[in-house]
Amino acid sequence: MNFYSLFGFIPKHTLLVILPRLATILFIFFQLAGMFLYPGGTMFNSASEGYTFSENFFSDMGAYTARNGEPNYLSMILFSFSLAIVGVTFILYYFTLPLLFKSNKLNYLFTLIGTLFAFMGSICLIGTGLTPSDLVLKSHQFFANNIFYSFLLTSFFYTIAIFRSNQIEKKYAIGYFIFFLSIFIYVGILNFGPSADLNNSALIFQVISQKIIVLVFIFSVIHQTFGFSKL
Repeated sequence: MNFYSLFGFIPKHTLLVILPRLATILFIFFQLAGMFLYPGGTMFNSASEGYTFSENFFSDMGAYTARNGEPNYLSMILFSFSLAIVGVTFILYYFTLPLLFKSNKLNYLFTLIGTLFAFMGSICLIGTGLTPSDLVLKSHQFFANNIFYSFLLTSFFYTIAIFRSNQIEKKYAIGYFIFFLSIFIYVGILNFGPSADLNNSALIFQVISQKIIVLVFIFSVIHQTFGFSKL
């Protein structure tokens, strides 16, 4: 994997610890700012004011027009920018991470496969931010859903590699397994759960499920950096 040679001047600690933590902080900040700036409206209540945590998807912030019909430019820009930051950070992070496993060929292979899917998931993160759901819904759904399909496989292969590794404490493998299990459950909700446009209860269920998996993503990234900071 020659990718790292392009960024060899950047310390691995920066790529594996500092950048992911910084990207996480910026993501949270821009998402909260986007929620604050969102004009209003939900799928079933166009008259609601502002962002409703239990009835607005993250993607509502990325729409060109809010659900109440007002322009949504500022929130859309922040949403897109935050996903671009995370997407680029994950590309750097996951292309560097296999270097920690090179001492064992099988573990290295698992991490390379995991990184391949992480790269796909990272592109989907960026794509999600660049495809407003109210203008190009099918493209937006394609990118948004494939974030989770991709990182489901990434977490699977990295869980195996970390469990097998003698360099990283097993508690971080357990953390990765919880990450995998959480995404697995959410993918099941995406495919077999009630459609959000069925009724308001179904909307709340899907919105809260999305919020939970995003929080799991955030805590998983932060948790992993503590493990890799010791190497």
